[in-house]
Amino acid sequence: MKQFLGFLVKEFYHIFRDFRTLLILFGMPVAQIMLFGFAITNEVKDVKIAILDESKDNITKEISSKLLSSGYFIAYDNLKSVKDIEPEFRKGMIKEVIIFEPNFSGNLLKLGKANVQLIADASEPNLANMIVGYTSSILMDYQKDLAKSGDIRPSINTDVKMRYNPNLKSVFMFVPGLMAVILLLVSALMTSISITKEKEIGTMEVLLVSPLKPFQIIIGKVIPYLLLAFVNAFVILGLAQFVFGVPIAGNTVLLLLESTLFVITSLSLGIFISTISNSQQTAMMVSLGGLMLPTIILSGYIFPIENMPIPLQIISNIVPARWFITIVKSIMLKGAGFEYIIKETLVLAGMTVFLIALSIKKFKTRLE
Repeated sequence: MKQFLGFLVKEFYHIFRDFRTLLILFGMPVAQIMLFGFAITNEVKDVKIAILDESKDNITKEISSKLLSSGYFIAYDNLKSVKDIEPEFRKGMIKEVIIFEPNFSGNLLKLGKANVQLIADASEPNLANMIVGYTSSILMDYQKDLAKSGDIRPSINTDVKMRYNPNLKSVFMFVPGLMAVILLLVSALMTSISITKEKEIGTMEVLLVSPLKPFQIIIGKVIPYLLLAFVNAFVILGLAQFVFGVPIAGNTVLLLLESTLFVITSLSLGIFISTISNSQQTAMMVSLGGLMLPTIILSGYIFPIENMPIPLQIISNIVPARWFITIVKSIMLKGAGFEYIIKETLVLAGMTVFLIALSIKKFKTRLE
Protein backbone atom coordinates (compact mmCIF):
# COMPACT_ATOMS: atom_id res chain seq x y z
CA MET A 1 0.00 0.00 0.00
CA LYS A 2 2.86 2.32 0.86
CA GLN A 3 4.41 1.72 -2.55
CA PHE A 4 1.10 2.41 -4.28
CA LEU A 5 0.64 5.70 -2.37
CA GLY A 6 4.16 6.70 -3.27
CA PHE A 7 3.49 5.94 -6.91
CA LEU A 8 0.22 7.92 -6.75
CA VAL A 9 1.97 10.94 -5.21
CA LYS A 10 4.66 10.73 -7.90
CA GLU A 11 2.04 10.79 -10.66
CA PHE A 12 0.37 13.84 -9.15
CA TYR A 13 3.78 15.50 -8.87
CA HIS A 14 4.53 14.85 -12.54
CA ILE A 15 1.18 16.31 -13.55
CA PHE A 16 1.41 19.45 -11.42
CA ARG A 17 4.98 20.26 -12.39
CA ASP A 18 4.11 20.12 -16.10
CA PHE A 19 2.69 23.52 -17.02
CA ARG A 20 1.37 22.32 -20.38
CA THR A 21 -0.58 19.48 -18.78
CA LEU A 22 -2.11 21.88 -16.25
CA LEU A 23 -3.01 24.26 -19.05
CA ILE A 24 -4.85 21.50 -20.91
CA LEU A 25 -6.55 20.16 -17.77
CA PHE A 26 -7.75 23.48 -16.36
CA GLY A 27 -7.26 26.10 -19.05
CA MET A 28 -9.00 24.34 -21.91
CA PRO A 29 -12.35 23.79 -20.10
CA VAL A 30 -12.42 27.44 -18.99
CA ALA A 31 -11.63 28.62 -22.51
CA GLN A 32 -14.33 26.39 -23.99
CA ILE A 33 -16.97 27.56 -21.52
CA MET A 34 -16.10 31.21 -22.19
CA LEU A 35 -16.11 30.76 -25.96
CA PHE A 36 -19.33 28.78 -26.10
CA GLY A 37 -21.04 31.08 -23.60
CA PHE A 38 -20.23 34.35 -25.34
CA ALA A 39 -19.69 33.45 -29.00
CA ILE A 40 -22.57 31.07 -29.63
CA THR A 41 -25.68 33.19 -29.93
CA ASN A 42 -28.66 33.32 -32.25
CA GLU A 43 -29.46 36.93 -31.45
CA VAL A 44 -29.21 39.74 -33.97
CA LYS A 45 -27.16 42.64 -32.68
CA ASP A 46 -25.47 45.63 -34.32
CA VAL A 47 -25.93 44.31 -37.86
CA LYS A 48 -24.77 46.83 -40.45
CA ILE A 49 -27.47 47.76 -42.95
CA ALA A 50 -27.89 50.29 -45.75
CA ILE A 51 -31.04 52.27 -46.49
CA LEU A 52 -32.18 53.47 -49.90
CA ASP A 53 -34.92 55.99 -49.20
CA GLU A 54 -36.49 57.05 -52.49
CA SER A 55 -39.28 58.90 -50.65
CA LYS A 56 -37.49 60.81 -47.87
CA ASP A 57 -40.72 61.69 -46.05
CA ASN A 58 -41.60 61.73 -42.36
CA ILE A 59 -42.85 58.14 -42.25
CA THR A 60 -39.77 56.62 -43.88
CA LYS A 61 -37.59 58.62 -41.49
CA GLU A 62 -39.67 57.37 -38.53
CA ILE A 63 -39.36 53.76 -39.70
CA SER A 64 -35.62 54.16 -40.24
CA SER A 65 -35.25 55.65 -36.78
CA LYS A 66 -37.28 52.80 -35.28
CA LEU A 67 -35.06 50.23 -37.00
CA LEU A 68 -31.83 51.86 -35.89
CA SER A 69 -32.98 52.50 -32.31
CA SER A 70 -33.94 48.84 -31.83
CA GLY A 71 -30.37 47.82 -31.04
CA TYR A 72 -30.44 45.22 -33.79
CA PHE A 73 -29.14 47.37 -36.64
CA ILE A 74 -26.50 49.99 -37.37
CA ALA A 75 -26.77 52.33 -40.36
CA TYR A 76 -23.63 51.72 -42.41
CA ASP A 77 -24.65 53.88 -45.35
CA ASN A 78 -27.53 55.77 -46.95
CA LEU A 79 -27.54 54.74 -50.59
CA LYS A 80 -28.38 57.12 -53.40
CA SER A 81 -29.39 54.66 -56.14
CA VAL A 82 -29.99 50.99 -56.85
CA LYS A 83 -26.61 50.84 -58.61
CA ASP A 84 -24.87 51.25 -55.24
CA ILE A 85 -26.38 48.06 -53.77
CA GLU A 86 -24.20 45.42 -55.45
CA PRO A 87 -20.82 47.12 -54.72
CA GLU A 88 -21.79 47.51 -51.05
CA PHE A 89 -22.71 43.85 -50.75
CA ARG A 90 -19.47 42.77 -52.42
CA LYS A 91 -17.44 44.78 -49.93
CA GLY A 92 -18.95 42.53 -47.26
CA MET A 93 -19.71 45.41 -44.90
CA ILE A 94 -23.52 45.25 -44.97
CA LYS A 95 -25.93 42.37 -44.45
CA GLU A 96 -29.18 44.00 -45.61
CA VAL A 97 -30.48 46.83 -47.78
CA ILE A 98 -33.89 48.39 -47.06
CA ILE A 99 -35.54 50.16 -50.01
CA PHE A 100 -38.50 52.52 -49.55
CA GLU A 101 -40.49 53.17 -52.72
CA PRO A 102 -41.07 56.75 -54.00
CA ASN A 103 -43.99 58.61 -52.36
CA PHE A 104 -44.08 56.02 -49.57
CA SER A 105 -46.01 58.21 -47.13
CA GLY A 106 -48.63 59.27 -49.71
CA ASN A 107 -49.22 55.70 -50.83
CA LEU A 108 -49.55 54.45 -47.26
CA LEU A 109 -51.93 57.15 -46.01
CA LYS A 110 -54.02 57.71 -49.15
CA LEU A 111 -54.04 54.29 -50.81
CA GLY A 112 -53.67 52.33 -47.60
CA LYS A 113 -50.61 50.40 -48.72
CA ALA A 114 -46.93 51.00 -49.49
CA ASN A 115 -44.03 48.81 -50.49
CA VAL A 116 -40.70 48.10 -48.82
CA GLN A 117 -38.07 45.86 -50.36
CA LEU A 118 -35.63 43.95 -48.16
CA ILE A 119 -32.50 42.60 -49.83
CA ALA A 120 -30.37 40.39 -47.58
CA ASP A 121 -26.94 38.82 -48.04
CA ALA A 122 -27.85 35.13 -47.97
CA SER A 123 -24.30 33.82 -48.16
CA GLU A 124 -25.03 33.18 -44.47
CA PRO A 125 -28.62 31.89 -44.81
CA ASN A 126 -29.40 31.53 -41.09
CA LEU A 127 -28.30 35.09 -40.36
CA ALA A 128 -30.16 36.40 -43.41
CA ASN A 129 -33.38 34.77 -42.23
CA MET A 130 -33.01 36.27 -38.77
CA ILE A 131 -32.24 39.76 -40.11
CA VAL A 132 -35.26 39.72 -42.44
CA GLY A 133 -37.43 38.40 -39.60
CA TYR A 134 -36.35 41.15 -37.20
CA THR A 135 -36.85 43.85 -39.86
CA SER A 136 -40.29 42.55 -40.81
CA SER A 137 -41.29 42.43 -37.15
CA ILE A 138 -40.33 46.08 -36.63
CA LEU A 139 -42.26 47.09 -39.77
CA MET A 140 -45.32 45.21 -38.49
CA ASP A 141 -45.08 46.96 -35.10
CA TYR A 142 -44.94 50.34 -36.81
CA GLN A 143 -47.91 49.40 -38.98
CA LYS A 144 -49.94 48.49 -35.88
CA ASP A 145 -49.00 51.74 -34.11
CA LEU A 146 -50.03 53.73 -37.19
CA ALA A 147 -53.36 51.91 -37.37
CA LYS A 148 -54.15 52.80 -33.74
CA SER A 149 -53.65 56.51 -34.37
CA GLY A 150 -56.08 56.85 -37.31
CA ASP A 151 -59.20 55.53 -38.99
CA ILE A 152 -57.38 53.76 -41.83
CA ARG A 153 -55.65 50.41 -41.54
CA PRO A 154 -52.46 50.87 -43.59
CA SER A 155 -50.59 47.91 -45.00
CA ILE A 156 -46.83 47.80 -45.54
CA ASN A 157 -46.05 45.17 -48.16
CA THR A 158 -42.60 43.64 -47.74
CA ASP A 159 -40.79 42.19 -50.74
CA VAL A 160 -37.87 40.01 -49.63
CA LYS A 161 -34.95 39.08 -51.87
CA MET A 162 -32.02 36.89 -50.87
CA ARG A 163 -28.81 37.74 -52.70
CA TYR A 164 -26.22 35.08 -53.61
CA ASN A 165 -28.29 32.21 -52.17
CA PRO A 166 -31.94 32.67 -53.18
CA ASN A 167 -32.95 29.17 -52.08
CA LEU A 168 -31.22 29.56 -48.70
CA LYS A 169 -29.25 26.34 -49.08
CA SER A 170 -27.19 25.73 -45.95
CA VAL A 171 -24.49 24.03 -48.02
CA PHE A 172 -23.58 27.48 -49.43
CA MET A 173 -22.54 28.45 -45.91
CA PHE A 174 -20.93 25.17 -44.86
CA VAL A 175 -18.70 24.54 -47.89
CA PRO A 176 -16.55 27.71 -47.53
CA GLY A 177 -16.31 27.15 -43.77
CA LEU A 178 -15.45 23.47 -44.07
CA MET A 179 -12.88 24.29 -46.72
CA ALA A 180 -11.14 26.66 -44.33
CA VAL A 181 -11.34 24.26 -41.37
CA ILE A 182 -10.08 21.24 -43.33
CA LEU A 183 -7.20 23.06 -45.01
CA LEU A 184 -6.10 24.74 -41.77
CA LEU A 185 -6.25 21.66 -39.57
CA VAL A 186 -4.75 19.24 -42.11
CA SER A 187 -1.94 21.59 -43.11
CA ALA A 188 -1.12 22.75 -39.59
CA LEU A 189 -1.41 19.25 -38.11
CA MET A 190 0.83 17.60 -40.70
CA THR A 191 3.56 20.20 -40.45
CA SER A 192 3.37 20.52 -36.65
CA ILE A 193 4.36 16.88 -36.20
CA SER A 194 7.04 16.93 -38.90
CA ILE A 195 9.79 18.65 -36.91
CA THR A 196 8.79 17.13 -33.57
CA LYS A 197 9.12 13.71 -35.19
CA GLU A 198 12.69 14.62 -36.16
CA LYS A 199 13.33 15.58 -32.53
CA GLU A 200 11.95 12.33 -31.17
CA ILE A 201 13.88 10.00 -33.50
CA GLY A 202 17.07 12.02 -33.04
CA THR A 203 17.58 13.30 -36.59
CA MET A 204 16.91 16.96 -35.72
CA GLU A 205 20.44 17.46 -34.45
CA VAL A 206 21.77 16.11 -37.74
CA LEU A 207 19.70 18.71 -39.62
CA LEU A 208 20.83 21.50 -37.33
CA VAL A 209 24.54 20.80 -37.90
CA SER A 210 24.11 20.21 -41.63
CA PRO A 211 25.09 22.85 -44.23
CA LEU A 212 21.40 23.66 -44.69
CA LYS A 213 20.31 27.08 -43.46
CA PRO A 214 17.24 27.41 -41.20
CA PHE A 215 15.04 28.84 -43.96
CA GLN A 216 16.07 25.98 -46.27
CA ILE A 217 15.03 23.41 -43.66
CA ILE A 218 11.67 25.14 -43.20
CA ILE A 219 11.04 25.42 -46.95
CA GLY A 220 12.02 21.78 -47.39
CA LYS A 221 9.46 20.80 -44.76
CA VAL A 222 6.71 22.99 -46.23
CA ILE A 223 6.87 22.29 -49.98
CA PRO A 224 5.63 18.65 -49.94
CA TYR A 225 2.66 19.51 -47.73
CA LEU A 226 1.98 22.63 -49.81
CA LEU A 227 1.58 20.55 -52.95
CA LEU A 228 -0.58 17.96 -51.20
CA ALA A 229 -2.77 20.65 -49.62
CA PHE A 230 -3.16 22.37 -53.00
CA VAL A 231 -4.48 19.10 -54.43
CA ASN A 232 -6.76 18.86 -51.40
CA ALA A 233 -8.12 22.36 -52.07
CA PHE A 234 -8.71 21.51 -55.72
CA VAL A 235 -10.65 18.37 -54.75
CA ILE A 236 -12.78 20.30 -52.22
CA LEU A 237 -13.68 22.95 -54.80
CA GLY A 238 -14.54 20.26 -57.34
CA LEU A 239 -16.82 18.44 -54.92
CA ALA A 240 -18.44 21.72 -53.84
CA GLN A 241 -19.30 22.68 -57.40
CA PHE A 242 -20.17 19.36 -59.04
CA VAL A 243 -21.65 17.44 -56.10
CA PHE A 244 -23.26 20.11 -53.93
CA GLY A 245 -23.93 22.68 -56.65
CA VAL A 246 -22.12 25.54 -54.94
CA PRO A 247 -21.30 28.02 -57.72
CA ILE A 248 -17.97 29.68 -58.35
CA ALA A 249 -19.27 33.05 -59.51
CA GLY A 250 -15.85 34.71 -59.50
CA ASN A 251 -12.46 33.94 -61.00
CA THR A 252 -11.43 30.32 -60.36
CA VAL A 253 -7.73 31.09 -60.75
CA LEU A 254 -8.00 33.85 -58.15
CA LEU A 255 -9.79 31.45 -55.79
CA LEU A 256 -7.04 28.83 -56.20
CA LEU A 257 -4.33 31.43 -55.62
CA GLU A 258 -6.05 32.65 -52.46
CA SER A 259 -6.46 29.04 -51.32
CA THR A 260 -2.74 28.50 -51.89
CA LEU A 261 -1.96 31.58 -49.78
CA PHE A 262 -4.18 30.25 -46.98
CA VAL A 263 -2.51 26.83 -47.16
CA ILE A 264 0.91 28.50 -46.88
CA THR A 265 -0.33 30.43 -43.84
CA SER A 266 -1.60 27.20 -42.28
CA LEU A 267 1.66 25.39 -43.03
CA SER A 268 3.60 28.27 -41.48
CA LEU A 269 1.45 28.01 -38.38
CA GLY A 270 2.10 24.28 -38.22
CA ILE A 271 5.84 24.78 -38.61
CA PHE A 272 5.83 27.32 -35.77
CA ILE A 273 3.89 24.95 -33.50
CA SER A 274 6.39 22.20 -34.27
CA THR A 275 9.36 24.41 -33.37
CA ILE A 276 7.98 25.08 -29.89
CA SER A 277 6.82 21.51 -29.19
CA ASN A 278 9.05 18.79 -27.78
CA SER A 279 6.96 15.80 -28.83
CA GLN A 280 4.52 14.75 -31.51
CA GLN A 281 1.82 14.32 -28.88
CA THR A 282 2.20 17.93 -27.70
CA ALA A 283 2.22 19.24 -31.26
CA MET A 284 -0.89 17.25 -32.11
CA MET A 285 -2.75 18.44 -29.00
CA VAL A 286 -1.85 22.08 -29.68
CA SER A 287 -2.84 21.77 -33.34
CA LEU A 288 -6.16 20.06 -32.69
CA GLY A 289 -7.15 21.64 -29.37
CA GLY A 290 -5.69 25.09 -29.95
CA LEU A 291 -6.81 25.53 -33.55
CA MET A 292 -10.04 23.61 -34.03
CA LEU A 293 -12.19 25.41 -31.44
CA PRO A 294 -11.17 28.99 -32.38
CA THR A 295 -11.41 28.15 -36.08
CA ILE A 296 -14.96 26.85 -35.81
CA ILE A 297 -16.30 29.42 -33.34
CA LEU A 298 -14.33 32.63 -33.97
CA SER A 299 -14.00 32.54 -37.76
CA GLY A 300 -17.59 33.41 -38.60
CA TYR A 301 -18.01 29.92 -40.03
CA ILE A 302 -21.20 29.22 -38.06
CA PHE A 303 -21.75 32.12 -35.67
CA PRO A 304 -21.67 35.78 -36.87
CA ILE A 305 -18.67 37.67 -35.53
CA GLU A 306 -20.75 40.86 -35.28
CA ASN A 307 -22.89 39.27 -32.56
CA MET A 308 -19.91 38.44 -30.34
CA PRO A 309 -18.59 40.62 -27.49
CA ILE A 310 -15.93 43.15 -28.50
CA PRO A 311 -13.02 41.21 -26.88
CA LEU A 312 -13.88 38.09 -28.91
CA GLN A 313 -14.24 40.17 -32.08
CA ILE A 314 -10.72 41.47 -31.49
CA ILE A 315 -9.35 37.98 -30.83
CA SER A 316 -11.01 36.69 -34.01
CA ASN A 317 -8.67 38.91 -36.03
CA ILE A 318 -5.77 36.53 -35.35
CA VAL A 319 -7.72 33.50 -36.61
CA PRO A 320 -6.55 32.93 -40.23
CA ALA A 321 -9.77 31.11 -41.16
CA ARG A 322 -11.81 34.27 -40.50
CA TRP A 323 -10.12 36.09 -43.37
CA PHE A 324 -10.09 33.09 -45.70
CA ILE A 325 -13.80 32.38 -45.26
CA THR A 326 -14.54 35.99 -46.23
CA ILE A 327 -12.36 35.56 -49.32
CA VAL A 328 -14.02 32.28 -50.35
CA LYS A 329 -17.56 33.62 -49.93
CA SER A 330 -16.70 36.81 -51.80
CA ILE A 331 -15.25 34.96 -54.80
CA MET A 332 -17.50 31.87 -54.92
CA LEU A 333 -20.88 33.37 -54.05
CA LYS A 334 -20.58 37.09 -54.80
CA GLY A 335 -18.27 36.97 -57.80
CA ALA A 336 -16.03 39.62 -56.24
CA GLY A 337 -12.71 40.53 -57.83
CA PHE A 338 -9.35 41.04 -56.16
CA GLU A 339 -10.10 44.69 -55.41
CA TYR A 340 -12.75 43.61 -52.88
CA ILE A 341 -10.49 41.20 -50.96
CA ILE A 342 -7.21 43.13 -50.84
CA LYS A 343 -7.40 43.65 -47.07
CA GLU A 344 -8.01 39.96 -46.31
CA THR A 345 -5.21 38.92 -48.67
CA LEU A 346 -2.73 41.30 -47.05
CA VAL A 347 -3.69 40.05 -43.58
CA LEU A 348 -3.03 36.42 -44.56
CA ALA A 349 0.25 37.38 -46.24
CA GLY A 350 1.31 39.31 -43.13
CA MET A 351 0.47 36.34 -40.88
CA THR A 352 2.53 34.06 -43.11
CA VAL A 353 5.61 36.30 -43.02
CA PHE A 354 5.31 36.73 -39.25
CA LEU A 355 4.99 33.00 -38.54
CA ILE A 356 7.86 32.05 -40.87
CA ALA A 357 10.06 34.71 -39.23
CA LEU A 358 9.28 33.32 -35.77
CA SER A 359 10.03 29.78 -36.92
CA ILE A 360 13.38 30.80 -38.40
CA LYS A 361 14.23 32.64 -35.19
CA LYS A 362 13.54 29.49 -33.16
CA PHE A 363 15.84 27.53 -35.45
CA LYS A 364 18.58 30.10 -35.10
CA THR A 365 18.24 29.96 -31.33
CA ARG A 366 18.78 26.18 -31.43
CA LEU A 367 21.77 26.59 -33.72
CA GLU A 368 23.40 28.99 -31.27
